[in-house]
Amino acid sequence: MVCRRAAALSTLVLIAGCHVPPAASPAVASALPLKKLRLYETGVGYFERSGDISSSSDSLPVPASHVDDALKTLIVLSSGEARVTGIEFDSVLSGGLSRSLAALPVESDAPVTYREVLESLRGIEVEIKAGAEAWSGQLAEVTDAPPIHLSPRAASVAAAGTGGKAPALEAGRQERAAVAPDTQEDLYLTLIQRGGAIRRLRASRVDQVRPVDPIVAGRLGAAVGALSGRAAQIRRSLRVLAESAAPVRLGYIAETPVWRSTYRLLLDGGRAKLQGWALVHNDTDEPWAGVSVELVNGRPDSFLFPLSAPRYARRGLAHPDESLSTIPQLADRTPDQIWGDNADGSITSMGFGSGEGRLGGSHGMGLSGTGSGMTLPDGSTEESEALSIGNLAEVAQAVGVENGALFTYRLAGGLHLRAHGSALVPFTQQDVEAQRLTWFEGEQERGRSGARLANTTAQTLPAGPVAVYEASGFAGETGLPRLKPGERAFLLFGVDLDVALRTAARRPEDATQRLVFEGGRLTEHFVRKHRRTYAVENRGGEGRRVHVALDIVKNASARGFDAVDFDEASGRPLGVLRIGPRSKLEREVTIDEALQRSHDVRSLSSRALREKADVAALTAADRAALGAAARLFEEVEKTDREKAAESASIGRIEKDLARLREHLEALGDKSGSPAGANPLVVRILALEDELSGARRRLEQLEAQREARLASVKGELDRLR
Repeated sequence: MVCRRAAALSTLVLIAGCHVPPAASPAVASALPLKKLRLYETGVGYFERSGDISSSSDSLPVPASHVDDALKTLIVLSSGEARVTGIEFDSVLSGGLSRSLAALPVESDAPVTYREVLESLRGIEVEIKAGAEAWSGQLAEVTDAPPIHLSPRAASVAAAGTGGKAPALEAGRQERAAVAPDTQEDLYLTLIQRGGAIRRLRASRVDQVRPVDPIVAGRLGAAVGALSGRAAQIRRSLRVLAESAAPVRLGYIAETPVWRSTYRLLLDGGRAKLQGWALVHNDTDEPWAGVSVELVNGRPDSFLFPLSAPRYARRGLAHPDESLSTIPQLADRTPDQIWGDNADGSITSMGFGSGEGRLGGSHGMGLSGTGSGMTLPDGSTEESEALSIGNLAEVAQAVGVENGALFTYRLAGGLHLRAHGSALVPFTQQDVEAQRLTWFEGEQERGRSGARLANTTAQTLPAGPVAVYEASGFAGETGLPRLKPGERAFLLFGVDLDVALRTAARRPEDATQRLVFEGGRLTEHFVRKHRRTYAVENRGGEGRRVHVALDIVKNASARGFDAVDFDEASGRPLGVLRIGPRSKLEREVTIDEALQRSHDVRSLSSRALREKADVAALTAADRAALGAAARLFEEVEKTDREKAAESASIGRIEKDLARLREHLEALGDKSGSPAGANPLVVRILALEDELSGARRRLEQLEAQREARLASVKGELDRLR
């Protein structure tokens, strides 16, 4: 029903349902109670409802925006025989479709005016009321109505108001009541009544326009519902049509807030207790009453896919070769009107997704690796692949236990949580292995309070913030990475003001162990020896385990520390020093690293090759190959000197040519000599011949250098 009170034309359009018989619909179904909820870290939840289903129906109450997810993932489970004949639901109409069905403008963001609502009823049987009068018939047209001009007496009454008892004012009020209060904007409604009578009414005098057909009224109501900004939150019911002698479980996936974890770590001497809490949210309109909740630590793929709304395929229009009309071609329309607007031709097909998360494609974000074969600059050092003197990463590593991609926590007891409420619930409390420590990142750095936590439980611990407590109270906050059973992490949560560290280091010494030539590069594998002195002072009343982060590779050995640890997160070894309360400690430490550096053969020299040939650790065959390569490289260097001299000669000739050409251009035709007899021209021609010869010699020297360099590579190829 289109209701219109008073006469002012307004953009506020009221679609009322009064006096419209409701369309036939199934009986209202009872909602199956929610019994189980499984929350995932990907922002979806598995809702499971269970109970007895009668032959009538039971429903799953879900918001309109979740209907597609529910249809995509719905599963029916039963311990006995269950016969499910279907899932019935009200279609989720798009804004464009609902407007189109109601004959309103298709553009979903365009405002709907009073005039457009009236025009959508053209050709429809309507009932129009104006005060005590009522008319019914077909609405033929909606047009602009001319303004009504009030008489001077009515205009004065309008300006003075309705007060006063004079007969003239009373007559003015009656005249004003007979016309519209808004005389500038108005519409004519043309009504064709039964029997053929034609009536024209001003919209400003109409109180209401009601479509007689309940289907038309329903379509208008659906269009208004789709226009609502809260249309996606309107609760809809999926009616389950089934028969079962045993209880039935119905499960489906729907969007839910991501559950998050937060921890409390209690350090008490050599013991530690980890308490985990989960933050869960009920963003539905349904209270949870004793729901069994499971928290899944894992991220299964999930995606959105449109299912619930009707979809229509575009078909081509086939027509007879000879266009024949059922009415005369130009009886009452122009050719443009016959052709129409072809709105369908402007609608393009739409794909699923926008390139990421498409159906059939990847539903996650991939990480592109940088690879390990990139060439380093000459002389850059990295961990040696040919030498092995130790693996500090194996010193204190635990083996993680893989229990599959997902790990599930089941909350004790049923969860009671009001609609749109949140709760912090405990999901784990375990004794864990944790060692108190003081961490030093580098020389002269202030110490950090920390703990070495090992997941000694049988559970995977999801990532989350950690509040650390000691016997004296709150100690600090940090973050816990995701830890599988057996994995370890270093947690730093404060500043240790009682421990100081000073480091003194000698210049490291390199000792070559092996040379390898491959791919035109000479790679030197060597051991770098570090000698360092660590001085630690503990002013506290308790002993400390001091962990020093070492700037060395994993392929190394360390002597002098009380223990060696390894931080998997940063990929660095850690030296451990134990010190008692209120004491000082000084320790000499020796560290050997297995490193390598490579050089392109073109950047080498005969002197560098001779020095490498003197390395005692090399075999006699390797030293002989390096000596032969050094002698051949002397020929390469001789060629380089000749090339440099020839390049200098070419530069001199080019400068002389430029100078003579400037002189010749300045003289022009004033020399008085034929071109062939001009001395400047003669000198220029001679220099050009000399320049050509010098360039040929330079090309020959370059080819000679490449041949001699190939001989050097042939000798170095013996280094394997």
